Amino acid sequence: MDQKSQQGSSSVSSLKRAAAFSVHVFTALGAGFALVALLEAVREHWAAMFAWLGVALVVDALDGPIARRLDVARVQPNWSGEVLDLVVDFVTYVFVPAYAITASGLLLPPTAALLGVGIAMSGALYFADRRMKSEDNHFRGFPGLWNVAAFYLFLLHPPPAISSLGTIVLIVSTFLPFRASPGTRGAPALAHIVVDGGLGGAWDRHARQ
Repeated sequence: MDQKSQQGSSSVSSLKRAAAFSVHVFTALGAGFALVALLEAVREHWAAMFAWLGVALVVDALDGPIARRLDVARVQPNWSGEVLDLVVDFVTYVFVPAYAITASGLLLPPTAALLGVGIAMSGALYFADRRMKSEDNHFRGFPGLWNVAAFYLFLLHPPPAISSLGTIVLIVSTFLPFRASPGTRGAPALAHIVVDGGLGGAWDRHARQ
C-alpha cells in the first residue's frame, strides 16, 4: 500500500470502514452460495443448483455499483475487491457449472472427467490472464461463461458426442483472440440461470422417472 493510500485510509471514519468492508463480505457471499449450489448438484438437484447460482449472480450484479458508491478501494485499500470478485466469479461461472456438465450425463462417459478438468483448468487460466479484458471493456476469447454453456446443454440436450465436441470448442475458444461483448456477463447470464432453474426442475422430474 502506498503512502497516499495510507494517508487517505487513516482519515476515514470507523463507520465508513465497516460499511466498505461489508461490501467485501457481501461479495464473498457469492462463494458461499456457490458451495450450496455444488452440494445441490452432488445430489443431482439441478433446479436448486441453478437457483443458488442465480442468487450468486444477483450478488455479482449488485456488489460493483455498491463498492463504487462507497469508494471501497480507497476506504479499504488492504482488501482487493478485484481479486475477491475473480475468486467468486471462478467458482460460480466455472467450477460449479463444470461439475454439473461433467456429472449430469450430458457428455460422452469416457470423456466427461477429462473435459471437466479441461473446463476447470481453462477457466482458471482465463481468470488469471491480464489480457482478459480490453481497454474498451470487451472480453478476449470465450469469457468463461460455463454457466450459460450448461444452460444450453440442459435446454437442448444434444447427443453426448455433440455436447462433448461443443465443450472442446469452448475450451479451445478460451485462448483465441476474438472479442466478446461485455454484455455477455451479468444480467444476460442471470436471465439464463433463472430460466434454467425451470429447466432444471423438468430435468429433475425426468431423472426420477
